[in-house]
Amino acid sequence: MRIDILTLFPEMFQGPMSESLLKKAQKKGLLSLKVVNIRDYASDKHKTVDDTPYGGGPGMVMKPDVLAKAISSAGGRVVLMCPTGRRLTHEKVEDLSGYEHLTIVCGHYEGVDERVRKMVDEEISVGDYVLTGGEIPAMVLVDAVARQVPGVIKEDESVRRDSFYNGLLDYPSYTKPDEHNGEKVPEVLLSGDHKKISSWRRERSLKKTLRLYPGLLARVNLTEEDKKSLAGFFLD
Repeated sequence: MRIDILTLFPEMFQGPMSESLLKKAQKKGLLSLKVVNIRDYASDKHKTVDDTPYGGGPGMVMKPDVLAKAISSAGGRVVLMCPTGRRLTHEKVEDLSGYEHLTIVCGHYEGVDERVRKMVDEEISVGDYVLTGGEIPAMVLVDAVARQVPGVIKEDESVRRDSFYNGLLDYPSYTKPDEHNGEKVPEVLLSGDHKKISSWRRERSLKKTLRLYPGLLARVNLTEEDKKSLAGFFLD
């Protein structure tokens, strides 16, 4: 999979794009990441990429002629990271992971000239808040999408057990030592009974989702056993 990132601040990506799973995915040839400096497409000697908004107002707006050249040179499915975009979800991450080539545009300043949006396939936001620019949201999107590319995560089961993969939050996890600060690992996890462990994990996943993110349950096909577990939540 190829991902091009168009940004005014390419240095911001040096660390995140060259560590951990993203580094390994690129070494394996599973992922190709290219960070493009939008300023390279400015034609004046000062490399001007923004200007004051028509009609007045604070801040600066990214110039359409410069940004259009950068987008045209990249190709692929074009995604603009901006606070007015649609909220990023796991379903959208899975959808984007199916494309061979993505181009992510990092908005900045007071945004991009409206005329450039015609070149954008979709606009995405990572939450109902405003950040300095689209660089950090772009990093979030790249990391989330890369995890869905086959082979990036060594154990496919790890991806399938991630929160949101099956519509539920992940179950609690434990490791050694068996006891920490007076709190012991649940006995069922030490039992070796995989059926009981699976059932316990499903129940805890359901209850965590109900407590923290109840809206997700509307999209989950609940079994009769699931419904009993949720009913028992109010008795715990």
